[in-house]
Amino acid sequence: MNILVINCGSSSIKYQIIDTDKEEMLCKGLVELAGDDSTFAYTKTGSEKMKSIVPFANHAEGVAYIIKTITDPDIGVISDPSEIAGIGHRVVQGADKYASSVLIDDDVKAALEEFIPLAPLHNPPNLVGIEAAEKAMPGVPNVGVFDTAFHQTMEPEAFLYAVPYEYYENDRVRKYGFHGTSHRFISLEAPKYLGKKPEDLKIICCHIGNGGSLSAIKYGKCIDTSMGLTPLEGIMMGTRAGDIDTTIVTYLMDQEDMTAEEVLNVLNKKSGLLGIFGESDMRAVDKAAEEGDEMAEIALKMYARRIRGYIGNYFVQLAGADAIVFTAGVGENDAEMRERICEGLESIGIILDKEKNKNRDEVIVSADDSPVKILVIPTNEELMIARDTAEIVSSL
Repeated sequence: MNILVINCGSSSIKYQIIDTDKEEMLCKGLVELAGDDSTFAYTKTGSEKMKSIVPFANHAEGVAYIIKTITDPDIGVISDPSEIAGIGHRVVQGADKYASSVLIDDDVKAALEEFIPLAPLHNPPNLVGIEAAEKAMPGVPNVGVFDTAFHQTMEPEAFLYAVPYEYYENDRVRKYGFHGTSHRFISLEAPKYLGKKPEDLKIICCHIGNGGSLSAIKYGKCIDTSMGLTPLEGIMMGTRAGDIDTTIVTYLMDQEDMTAEEVLNVLNKKSGLLGIFGESDMRAVDKAAEEGDEMAEIALKMYARRIRGYIGNYFVQLAGADAIVFTAGVGENDAEMRERICEGLESIGIILDKEKNKNRDEVIVSADDSPVKILVIPTNEELMIARDTAEIVSSL
């Protein structure tokens, strides 16, 4: 079954076609919307990447061009749009209404409109992408796969904030968590390497890239996660501050004559590694630290310390863990950061094998005698979206 996966941003459309029977990607690409300067990138698996300037006035034109390209007789991967069985959409915010992926209909779209105040930067373009796909491929089922869904198994003591309860009742103020599709993928993949079933394991998943979050997963279900009402809460990230004293917001408003919106922009886009060192790319920070840059070293220590703190917290909340899994850009590729994070965790049975950790071919990088296994597993959110879409479409 061929599934088109779409991740629609305010000015971009990421896409893949995945054959879910073989779990193979047929092609992938990116549309960057900039009027006459819009670009279209397309890579057929096994072929060279193609990139060109193609004027797009809106998302609908971008999606239509994707369909035109994937069915092109010379470079396409299918012969006719009818070979697409379903379209899976990444949707950031499903609030507490959606604990699993759903077939998109008018009621779902109305709910996504309702949740826009919770994700004003993400849900509107997600909706635009859905409507563009409906226009380009009428009659093909569309499925919403929510970043927040996997975390809906948290209990109230984990997802509620210690603010007046009426804000939860009236305004939906609570922890939602994000990266849920990645965390769920890892919850299903990690047991395969350990010869176990998801319901047999307690896992701490470290999804760390430019954005990052951790989840405590108990027997296949999330019991806590680091991101909150928005993706700003949690660990230090590339440009996000993560956990801070909330009065910093009002303090900076007074001291720097800033608006609340300006402060939030700083906390989201000018903080984290960027704020401390001046670069958000971990590779640049690593390189500078190797060359003796003091602020780069401080930034790396802060980054590792905060992730380590969440691991310790979740280890206690889980009453012990069977495995720690590193995934996403930094988690998968930065052996030195994994080593920094694991430093000092030996006291709770998390023991890294430094030589295995340096070998990119190793999945289990813990010492042979480590009570808690440490794994490095590439995430695949697109495959997870395709799987969910195929399952829902198959039942129609």
